[in-house]
Amino acid sequence: MKPWSIAFLVIVLAALASAARAQDSGQELPSAPSAVQQTKPVPPQPAPQGEAPSAKNPNAAQTAAVQSAPAEAAPAQPAQTEQPQNTPVKPASPSSNPLGEGPSEDESVLTLRRTVNEVHLVFTVTDKHNHYIKDLKKNDFKILDDNKPPEEVLSFRSETDLPLQVGLLIDASNSVRDRFKFEQEAAIEFLNQTIRRKYDEAFVIGFDVTPEVTQDFTDDTEKLSIGIRMLRPGGGTALYDAVYYACRDKLLKRPQAGPTRRAIILLSDGDDNQSHVTREEAIEMAERAEVSIYTISTNLAGSGAHGDKILERIAEATGGRAYVPFQITEVANAFAAIQEELRSQYAVAYKPAAFKADGHFRTIEVQANVKGLRVRSRRGYFAPIQ
Repeated sequence: MKPWSIAFLVIVLAALASAARAQDSGQELPSAPSAVQQTKPVPPQPAPQGEAPSAKNPNAAQTAAVQSAPAEAAPAQPAQTEQPQNTPVKPASPSSNPLGEGPSEDESVLTLRRTVNEVHLVFTVTDKHNHYIKDLKKNDFKILDDNKPPEEVLSFRSETDLPLQVGLLIDASNSVRDRFKFEQEAAIEFLNQTIRRKYDEAFVIGFDVTPEVTQDFTDDTEKLSIGIRMLRPGGGTALYDAVYYACRDKLLKRPQAGPTRRAIILLSDGDDNQSHVTREEAIEMAERAEVSIYTISTNLAGSGAHGDKILERIAEATGGRAYVPFQITEVANAFAAIQEELRSQYAVAYKPAAFKADGHFRTIEVQANVKGLRVRSRRGYFAPIQ
């Protein structure tokens, strides 16, 4: 054998031995010499909340992908430039607010349509005896948006059959332990009588120190009943946190196909000793989500208790109603009254006058032209920011 043949054979054997050692150690071998020169594509860094990855430089993501793409490689997938609007909120770190960050501007208003500045409003009308009035016409009302009549009323109708999006919030703190079982059964009966398959939907949250979703949005009353029965009383009370979370993370992010009645049924004694947000912050989030809150007091000490005043403030500010049963058996009657109100409403759509997309809170006032009638509606909405 010639010397150069022996040298070549030695080189080949050495290369094979090196490859075997690399394979044994778990290293990945390049498939071609050109692969050694390639640089691994660097995944795009996540953008700050509410800002797309390419907000500062629209071509940045595309440029990075082109620069990092290997030669002769398959076409790269398009870079993600916008996060989905209903992306779940990341769990908060132990040292931060357990409710996480606030809503982005895109989440702040759902029924105010950006393209036509159209407001959808649902309200109820009662007489002095609290009987619902359902046969009034458009001319029987006066609407003021930011103290100005609407530029145009697009539609007005009496609605007894609007789709419902309902959140049931049940106080599961130690303070309600002695009457918890009865309240659970009353809540189950309410949902069985109210939620219609393929039309309405509801979710269940129990709260003590933190809110806990035991059943997410569903039209299945059996699942909702199971979610209620899963609740066990114990711990402190973070009522405002529960309202804030239900409005921001559940109802605000839930899409609406058209006029929808959004409501929270809050069953509590009104005492809060654990929340990270204030009562007014919870009310503001309900206004952003366009939710009416109906409260049922579980405080049997009688009307005038401190917790009852808190519940009345929350209900009044959001266009709901506060119920204060004098005995535990009247809780079921309160649920029945709420069910009737949710089916006794008017729906109006209008274009506000002198509208500006500046993010400020615009007040709404609905007045009945018929003497002795009371109108209950939400008090306003937050305009979007363009």
